[in-house]
Amino acid sequence: MMTTAGSPVVHARAPGKINVFLKVGAVMEDGYHDLATAYQAVSLFEEVRATPATDFSVEFCGSIDASGLATGGTNLAIKAARALARKAGYRGGVHLEIEKNVPIAGGMGGGSADAAATLLACDALWGTNATKDELLGIAAKLGADVPFSFTGGTAIGTGRGDQLSPALAKGKFQWVLALADFGMSTPGVYQELDRHRDRHAQDIFPAQHQPSVDANVLQALRAGDPHMLADVLHNDLQAPALHLAPGLAKVLQLGEENGALAGILSGSGPTVAFLVADADSALELQVALSASRLRVVRATGPVHGARLIND
Repeated sequence: MMTTAGSPVVHARAPGKINVFLKVGAVMEDGYHDLATAYQAVSLFEEVRATPATDFSVEFCGSIDASGLATGGTNLAIKAARALARKAGYRGGVHLEIEKNVPIAGGMGGGSADAAATLLACDALWGTNATKDELLGIAAKLGADVPFSFTGGTAIGTGRGDQLSPALAKGKFQWVLALADFGMSTPGVYQELDRHRDRHAQDIFPAQHQPSVDANVLQALRAGDPHMLADVLHNDLQAPALHLAPGLAKVLQLGEENGALAGILSGSGPTVAFLVADADSALELQVALSASRLRVVRATGPVHGARLIND
């Protein structure tokens, strides 16, 4: 914790994610879909700085335009802070300054990262001494991706994606991310998937069994082999997202024509994640895609989950 002009500041950081594998099952009773996913946390981080306040507020800065983000009670970071305050019986508030580096509505869990980092920062700022399990319990109620942003690394998610089990991953995987200049609604993409399945009825989509992660994905992650992983990247949400935003197909094609081992939409899109063989290939692909006037960043994974930072 550092002090600025007499006011303590706690800095926490949490990563965005890529779903290297995502199978979507049936709609559950709570309205969410049954999922099986392999998450990898990548080196695009949300930075949250928390200072004491009498109420709850948030402001944004950083490399991502956050002008359209809500700053009131519907903001996920504010929800996280309020949830911890309620659980701990804390009667004060917090001001959050969030540096955005993960695309907004891009399928990479930026809002979830904000919430995970906020939980950690507020716990330290307020001295609430919540256990990791208590924080994870709050995280799971905030959203399906929040627990993973809290734990980071590589993990298998089931249920809504919030029931996590760690997965072994050797070495570093190199990613090149093509960022869209628009966002996509996660519920909207899921609804398009449901409509697609309804249109194609039971002959193509028989009564859906509980989804599971392909064993070959786990093997590729354990081996740290990008060529193996490229062969088994999969996302059930990609087809409906491409139906809603057909231009993304050209981005996928462009990446694969310029050296990517494979491309995949991250989560519900529209961020396109390209897996490459090594750091040199990542730089070459970044240059090629940038020349096509795409906004591109490089990232590696896996990286750690939410943690406090000593400024």
